[in-house]
Order: sequence, then structure tokens, then C-alpha cells
Amino acid sequence: MKSDSIVHVMTKDVISVTPEQNLLDVKHIYEKKKWHQHIPVLKNEKLVGMVSLVDFMYNIAGAGINDDHKVYKDLKVKDIMTQKPFYLTTKANVEDVAKVLSTQHYHAVPILENDKLVGIVSTADIINYYLKKAV
Repeated sequence: MKSDSIVHVMTKDVISVTPEQNLLDVKHIYEKKKWHQHIPVLKNEKLVGMVSLVDFMYNIAGAGINDDHKVYKDLKVKDIMTQKPFYLTTKANVEDVAKVLSTQHYHAVPILENDKLVGIVSTADIINYYLKKAV
């Protein structure tokens, strides 16, 4: 059975941040209703890092929800991001991404085309894909 292209599964409207943004910007992204737990970090339109919800929560421990807390203004995205993140290209298929996510080393995979971010795929996206196929 040939697997579908990842382009059909990935989230295309990806919210990203830059390394120089304050953590307050990341906080506001996580406060929105619909978001991935992983935020790509772009510098000059190139993927340079990822911020996970775990990275964020670990670094703001004790800060609470008040936007005025010092940590949200003092720390930058570059201070907490994972550098040189794993990614796949639009040539990948659903099975390729499922195999990567099943290793439990990653919970989301940025998707690039011509070195530009065009999407992101999470474990939940893959599960939903296979659930729809099972119906």
C-alpha cells in the first residue's frame, strides 16, 4: 500500500517565531485555542530551531500567567530552543513521518520545501490520518 504524501496531512499555516523574540510571544501563541505544541524558529526564513511546550514550561517555572513576569521579557526564544532541529521535506510520505514519530524522539516534524518551512506534522496529525483511513 502506497502512503499518501505528507503534504495532505501537514498543517500548512504554521505559526513560527524568531530567535530574538521574547518568551512573552511564545506564551501568547500557547494561549491560543488551536496550536501545535512545537513552534518552529526561523531566522531569515531558514529553520534554525524548535520550541516545544515542554521547553517553554521548564524555562518559565514559577512565572505564572502574568505577562509582566520578568522571565517573559528577559528570556529570548534562542535561550530555550532546540537548535538544528530534525525535519523532512515535502517528498516524505505519511509512513515516513509515522516511523520518525514512533521512535518517540520527536513529537512534531517540520516540513521544508526548497529550504523553506511549508508545514508541520505532529503525532496527533498522524493518528487522525490513520483513524480517518480506518473508517
